[in-house]
Order: sequence, then structure tokens, then C-alpha cells
Amino acid sequence: MEKIDLPESEWRRRLTPVQYHVLREAGTERAFSGHYTDNKADGVYHCAGCGNPLFDSEDKYDSGSGWPSFTRPLSEQAVVNHEDLSHGMRRVETRCSACDGHLGHVFPDGPPPTGLRFCMNSVALDFRGRSAD
Repeated sequence: MEKIDLPESEWRRRLTPVQYHVLREAGTERAFSGHYTDNKADGVYHCAGCGNPLFDSEDKYDSGSGWPSFTRPLSEQAVVNHEDLSHGMRRVETRCSACDGHLGHVFPDGPPPTGLRFCMNSVALDFRGRSAD
């Protein structure tokens, strides 16, 4: 995968202030405030920062957490996970593998078949519906 490395000034130009805070500063949007939390349309969720395809709507489910949740990424190469020890907690942060943008966290309390809950920020995602061919 080709890496996208832009200066922070370019990220600030490309992203809204909220997107910049989440994607570049590892912020979090408020629970139940995101526009994709209840989205049930068929398609693919891409990184809002760089357009990298991340998650398929077929793997999205209602976790009740207030954020869009997925059982797995579109591919193993779509995201990278890092240990996150911020805020006095031990979590696993999920980032876009192309631009290193913060997407959210993954937890081991999801449904089968993976048992994982990729809990993502809506502002870090760009949903693109699948066209009916």
C-alpha cells in the first residue's frame, strides 16, 4: 500500500476542524453524534482523510456503543493497530494504513465470527454506496 505523508498544514487544509482533531490528533467524536452510526446502506467505508477503503457495510453492526462498529476491516492491509495507553486505559487504536489517520479503537467484545468490535468515528469515515449493476 502506498503511504500518504503530507505536512500538517495540508491536512488542516483538506479536513474540517473536527476531522482534523479525530484523524490527526487522535480525538473522539461524542457517542451517538456521528452521521454513520445508524447508516444501514450497502457500500464501503473509506478513510475520510485519504480515501483508502477500510470497512464493508456487510461487516457493520449495531453495537449499542454510539459509534459505527464493524467485525473486521475490508482487508488485513486496510488498517493498522497500535497499543494505546492514553487516558489511563489499555486499548488498541486503529489507524488507516495509508495515511496513519486515527479511526477509533478495536475491542475483543464483538459478535461472531471474529469476536472483535472495530469502534470507529464517523468523521474519520467516508461512506460510498455500492452501485446496483
